[in-house]
Amino acid sequence: MPILICGSMAYDTIMVFPERFRDHILPDKTHMLNVAFMVPELHRYFGGCAGNIAYSLKKLGVEPLPVATVGSDFDDYARHLDHLDIDTSHVLKLEDFWTAQAYITTDIDDNQITAFHPGAMNESHRQAVPRAAAAGYGIVSPDGRQAMLDHSVQFAAAGIRHVFDPGQGLPLFDGEELSAMIERAEWLTVNSYEWELLRQKTGLSADEVWQRLGTGLIITHGGKGSEVIGPEGREAVPAVAPSAVRDPTGCGDAYRAGLLFGLERGWAAADACRLGAILGAIKIAHAGPQQHDFPPGALAERFQREFGRPLPG
Repeated sequence: MPILICGSMAYDTIMVFPERFRDHILPDKTHMLNVAFMVPELHRYFGGCAGNIAYSLKKLGVEPLPVATVGSDFDDYARHLDHLDIDTSHVLKLEDFWTAQAYITTDIDDNQITAFHPGAMNESHRQAVPRAAAAGYGIVSPDGRQAMLDHSVQFAAAGIRHVFDPGQGLPLFDGEELSAMIERAEWLTVNSYEWELLRQKTGLSADEVWQRLGTGLIITHGGKGSEVIGPEGREAVPAVAPSAVRDPTGCGDAYRAGLLFGLERGWAAADACRLGAILGAIKIAHAGPQQHDFPPGALAERFQREFGRPLPG
């Protein structure tokens, strides 16, 4: 069944700084910060959480349905999605706005400095969760503030199981709003930094979160793997070593595509996270968030090799 992906679509301009940010920032001068980084390498990619997750899901053989709002400059991105045969019937184009734009500078330690212009994304609440889509699963990923609030309510009203992935949008909400969105979702996924921020805002412990969800909480730790916290305790999922480290942009979205793929099929959450870890490792070896690929059968072989068990059916 299709998977609904509520979130952003954006153009990512990625610049690579061949040194370390920390060597150019004076800690005692941050109150008057004025630095310039010479970036000899620059690339422009199709990105945004909804676009990136949809890309990896399509590669997995799933029909993704992105729900997003874009601007007048979306034509190149639209042609890219058409080439991938990704349904854009729930992507709203607004001529008076730019498509969201991310400007990302990455140093040699994979640290990133990002400037983000939301553009049409701030109007994403104009798009409702399509009830007629017969979706098997969904996700509320980073998007406009009102859109995330509305889509959370609409998923619940439609009875569509979904993941709540606040991501970079987490600071937009207070503790009460976050708690309400958690209660409507089936799963919550955050990285370790986001978890600390969410814990402070809501005052909820990990046990209290999964009890409100009724299923579980997934916390990712980058190169240290991830963990599933739920009724059966905590289960650690190791990271998968990539063949190369080229660009971390979009790794979290690739991971979430694997997670959604597994959850929609009724896999154990840890196995869904294992597939996510493999996709994240594949993605980080490629530049850009929608450039990676894998041949048929490769995921099953790698799953067996990495985790000593067959890929679930």
